[in-house]
Amino acid sequence: MIFKAVGEGRPYPDHGLTTPAQWADVPPRQVRLDELVTTKRNLDLDALLAEDSTFYGDLFAHVVEYKGILYLEDGLHRAVRAALHQRALLHARVLVL
Repeated sequence: MIFKAVGEGRPYPDHGLTTPAQWADVPPRQVRLDELVTTKRNLDLDALLAEDSTFYGDLFAHVVEYKGILYLEDGLHRAVRAALHQRALLHARVLVL
């Protein structure tokens, strides 16, 4: 199993962080893939296979911790790439609500 669960949508309240500049204030740390619940069911294959998929955005995935659960808000393609490379950890910015 790659993720703890595959979710649909964001079950947590709006946090107001919408731009990479706003997320930049959240320090990155390592998270285990098997502790993440995704907020998207579908992955854009183009994003997964693109060589420059992290060039234009944040280098780190965006995770929201809400009621003790880690939700992968942005960076599903990074998480799947990590899993394909048999890595159990992902560097992510974790916002605690």
